[in-house]
Amino acid sequence: MTDSEHLYRMFTAVPPRYDLINRLITFGLDQRWRRQASKECLTPPPKRVLDLCCGTGALTVILAQQMKGVMLTGVDYSQPMLSRAREKAGAVAGAGRSGFIYGNAARLPFPDDSFDCVGISFAFRNLTYKNPLAQQCLTEVLRVLTPGGKFVIVESSQPASRLIRQFYHLYLRWFVFHLGSWLSGNRQAYRYLAESASRYFSPEEVREMLIAAGFRRLYFRRLFPGAAAIHVAIK
Repeated sequence: MTDSEHLYRMFTAVPPRYDLINRLITFGLDQRWRRQASKECLTPPPKRVLDLCCGTGALTVILAQQMKGVMLTGVDYSQPMLSRAREKAGAVAGAGRSGFIYGNAARLPFPDDSFDCVGISFAFRNLTYKNPLAQQCLTEVLRVLTPGGKFVIVESSQPASRLIRQFYHLYLRWFVFHLGSWLSGNRQAYRYLAESASRYFSPEEVREMLIAAGFRRLYFRRLFPGAAAIHVAIK
């Protein structure tokens, strides 16, 4: 089984408590970080935004709440995730201009220059960590962005402090792995989360990856103290 097939099986077997587990393992900070990323997505105001690997639609819903009139599209390759995203968007005022589409990040089902902004929240790691299709995914993001369009990423990261980094990795491999496994019943998924997050790239390495892919005018900022980061790249 390839790494891509392995991830596909994990994320189509989405546990019923997926959103709850995310809140618990981040102490609710994941939603705060998504709101900060959404502000980057909406400045300057775009007309069309893509939530890439949208999962259960957490970022899409926040974007819909923060700015009316934006055409929002979520794409994911997990039908169970998309079903939840549609349910959540249907219950939120302002999300009426949201649509959710089944698709693969390595072969996005959109024409060139389709979106003013592409956002991704806590799924960029899945596209780029030991993924043989990582370069193809980045090429697809560039293709569907309009010239001058933004790629906004909020993702787990590596604290700059060696001491904090050691505690963070311990937290991932013990607390996150055991709590996620217990609540979801899916040890494989949360073992992958803990290992991939603890071994993931630093913000500087992500920046170099995006430059190599063809993006320009990049910047990032660390969040809480470096456990996550927001990256902004311009086409």
